[in-house]
Amino acid sequence: MSTATQTVGGVERVYPPLSVPASPEALNGLCFVAYYRVSTDRQGRSGLGLEAQREAVRQFLVARHGRVLAELVEVESGRKDDRPRLQEALRLCQRSKATLLIAKLDRLARSVSFVASMMDGTVDFIATDMPEATRFVLHIMAAVAEHERHMIGDRTRAALRAAKARGITLGANGKALAVKNRSEAIRYAQSVAPHVCDARSSGAATTRQIAAFLNNRGVLSREGCPWHPQSIGRVLKRLR
Repeated sequence: MSTATQTVGGVERVYPPLSVPASPEALNGLCFVAYYRVSTDRQGRSGLGLEAQREAVRQFLVARHGRVLAELVEVESGRKDDRPRLQEALRLCQRSKATLLIAKLDRLARSVSFVASMMDGTVDFIATDMPEATRFVLHIMAAVAEHERHMIGDRTRAALRAAKARGITLGANGKALAVKNRSEAIRYAQSVAPHVCDARSSGAATTRQIAAFLNNRGVLSREGCPWHPQSIGRVLKRLR
């Protein structure tokens, strides 16, 4: 059983494995891969949202006598369909013939088309807040989540227009934040430099090989995700 580990802004949070009572049913194939998503780094650092999702999953597993094979955490917007940790969770489900487990449907996506593609895919999924939901109900709830996403965007744009009308200069702190973010990215690159050196010493020559080395060590990227050739390339550039 995999421990959920998340690194955001260089700060690592380790969540102990979910403890669920063993049962004959748990040994007969009721296996799940838990996927948690939060939208912002601030939520990721504080645990807000994430801990509630883990508790919902834990209660579901206890009630169903299931067991979790792995837990994956992602800090990403629900608008994006291409999420590395979600794709990793789906691959684990396919390999282990497990079911993807999410706390709520909007943690999977806020898109009707994406949820529909999941329902037509090869991996089964269950939302703990409506485990018996039919395809029809899932379509309706996905439509509600998508509508909420659009409403949030409309409210944000309206607030920005109102602020601009009051004479507030938007993006006044943008340059300062960009400098701060760049400095933090460089510091994090420096913190993983020893691992990169170890990877090269072991024979890893390409960014793909270095990424595989760091992933095998359990070292996560600054965003709390597994390494990919592109993210290794950015780290090497910052180190230069």
